[in-house]
Amino acid sequence: MWRKLAKNWKYDAASFGYPGPVCHNRPLAEPFNLGKGWVGFDYRAAFKRPVKIINDAAMQALGSYQARPDVVSRLGTGLGSAMIVDGLLAPMELGHLPYKKTTFEDYVGIRGLKKYGKKKWRKHVADVVKD
Repeated sequence: MWRKLAKNWKYDAASFGYPGPVCHNRPLAEPFNLGKGWVGFDYRAAFKRPVKIINDAAMQALGSYQARPDVVSRLGTGLGSAMIVDGLLAPMELGHLPYKKTTFEDYVGIRGLKKYGKKKWRKHVADVVKD
């Protein structure tokens, strides 16, 4: 499908924010909240261009970086997080840390929204992000 959508686009390279750990421009594990097939996929061959892959929260941190220490958290299908200190970018995967009976993502990610409904899910999100 993406090939049809991008068939008339002109681009020199492709960049992806991947929802999980990335090392040496490759996903290290299949994403927890998405389908399989990410690890081992030949992105360069598929796009016929150079491809850069980094953690999705790290990509968002880079996009908002203003030369000061910064921590970025984001809600999507899960809970992404990254930190920039002294110009060094570090994705942190905080969503997989233990929280209550399981992990943060199980309460504030898409699974939590589906399991608890919007009202209870919002209470969990407020609890997680409070000072």
